[in-house]
Amino acid sequence: MSKITATDTLELSIPERIQLVEDIWDTITAKASSVELTDEEKRIIDARLEKYHQSPELGSPWEDVYKRITSRL
Repeated sequence: MSKITATDTLELSIPERIQLVEDIWDTITAKASSVELTDEEKRIIDARLEKYHQSPELGSPWEDVYKRITSRL
């Protein structure tokens, strides 16, 4: 298998690039368990989860968060 560069991918059609990204993502998720969180990352996640459990009504649904992010672009 020959290696391709990011520039090479620009020669692909949009559907081909989307398929390439999906294929790459599949290889990442297949090995996701091998990615280790640091102790600091675990601490941050635990703290955020605890805050959520204390006041779940303060959170926002993903759809709302997504709309806020994309409206800024």
